Amino acid sequence: MAQKNVCRWWDETSGMKRSYDAGKLDKKWIEDYCSNGGKNCVRKQRWENEGYISPDWVLPDGTEDETIREWLTSSPVCRKLP
Repeated sequence: MAQKNVCRWWDETSGMKRSYDAGKLDKKWIEDYCSNGGKNCVRKQRWENEGYISPDWVLPDGTEDETIREWLTSSPVCRKLP
């Protein structure tokens, strides 16, 4: 991903980054939210305003992705951070 206006929370601990790197998340999510400084990202807003950490399967628009949820909860290897 190009490092122009990347969200400050895009790193190895990011559920969005790990899902994208594993091929589980469409690039449009990254382009529309993570590469846009996190603008309009529900996950970012909730963290910064409420201190709430969204589960890794919650997408930037606040919806849940069941495919990512199943992937993350089916194997402990998938949940490990690098």
